[in-house]
Amino acid sequence: MSAGRGVAGRRRAAVELAPQRGPQPAAAAGANAVLAAGRRFRNILTVLRFAAATGFADFGTMFTWRSWTIGWLSRVLCQVTFFALIGRLLGAPEAVRYLLIGNAVLIAVLESAFVVASTTWERRAGTLPLLIAAPTSPVLVFCGRSVQWIASGTASASVALFVLSPLFGVALPMPQALVAVPLIGLVSLSAYCLGLVLAGLVLRVMQLRNVVGNVTWMVIALLAGVQVPVTFWPAWVQAASAVLPARNGLAGIRALLDGDGVGAVCSAAGLEALVAVGWLAVAGLIFRHLAEQGRRDGSIEFVD
Repeated sequence: MSAGRGVAGRRRAAVELAPQRGPQPAAAAGANAVLAAGRRFRNILTVLRFAAATGFADFGTMFTWRSWTIGWLSRVLCQVTFFALIGRLLGAPEAVRYLLIGNAVLIAVLESAFVVASTTWERRAGTLPLLIAAPTSPVLVFCGRSVQWIASGTASASVALFVLSPLFGVALPMPQALVAVPLIGLVSLSAYCLGLVLAGLVLRVMQLRNVVGNVTWMVIALLAGVQVPVTFWPAWVQAASAVLPARNGLAGIRALLDGDGVGAVCSAAGLEALVAVGWLAVAGLIFRHLAEQGRRDGSIEFVD
């Protein structure tokens, strides 16, 4: 009996000392939610990383450093030089400055517009149905799939700006002019987000991919303050151009190079970032609709 009472006593003591397993407190539930969110975020970064690696691998098959420098970059410099010479032909140094800066930044928009064509590569390669069938959102894949154009566009535009400006007597305030490089990157990102929107639409009519991309950057060149000030256009055109990439970012770059205050530069950069976020949200909706409709009716097929 005494042995039984001793065993029972030890069991009661163990129960008293053991942690009570009741409902999880709010703090523990919150910690689990944070951990789950962290895992989702890591998964998103993983998808974006592999998508970007695929894009840069494609870029590497198209260009070497030599072909990019001699072939592409020389073409870019010639284009910006052409418009700067128009300003010199007008005999107005301020026109040379305006056209050179605007057309140098435009190169970033031009290259980001290539996303319209490169997004269709997935469908031509026959991998689009696989992306639609995969559990990962195709939006993430397409967002990272063509980011090589952002990097190349930022580099091309920056080289054009800093190489050609001294040749045409356009003074750049150094070292603060170097801040133009991340601003050019922001313009390229904003144009890339608009390009994703158009790419989602062009996936249905792939024969228009190059036409849509070229028309996009030409419209931006006309309306976003590249060739002429935005105020040159009627009020309704000015209002419509407010949602275009490069309009605010280019204004911020001009303000920076003209020595205006930090507030003007930051305000323009903030508006450009807002435009980028807006177009990215629209792109997400378009690709989500594309995926849902493709799963529902099998309209995403392999094509040659």
